[in-house]
Amino acid sequence: MAMNVNNNNDGDDNIMAEVNLTPLIDIMLVLLIIFMVTSTAALESGLDIELPKTAITNEKKQDEILIITLNKEGKVALQGKYVEEAKLAEEMVAKLAELKTESVILEGDTQAFLGKAVEIMDIAKSAGAKNFSIAAEEDASKRLK
Repeated sequence: MAMNVNNNNDGDDNIMAEVNLTPLIDIMLVLLIIFMVTSTAALESGLDIELPKTAITNEKKQDEILIITLNKEGKVALQGKYVEEAKLAEEMVAKLAELKTESVILEGDTQAFLGKAVEIMDIAKSAGAKNFSIAAEEDASKRLK
């Protein structure tokens, strides 16, 4: 048996192998956008709470306001991050200074204890907060007509 090998090196049969990166870049950009959207949604509140309903709500710019969240188990979060009760006062002082604000919004679950909420507001006042608000969701059925 004989084998015929043709070694023509005239340049026409050169194989060019390249990886097409366009689909990979497209997928990475889509993943980046999805990550950015989900991470900003996750920063809304660090705790799963059910806000009380009210007839009227005021919308304010929340970039300059310290948001304190109290869930029904009594756990507290500042700007969406859990804080131990022993470090709550010093963390509030640091966050108020970082945000350069004296305004605080307390987000409390409908089943949270009022005594704990008053205690948190007292700690915030001693930390330097002067303006207090309590977060609530608008309830269309309770609107004044």
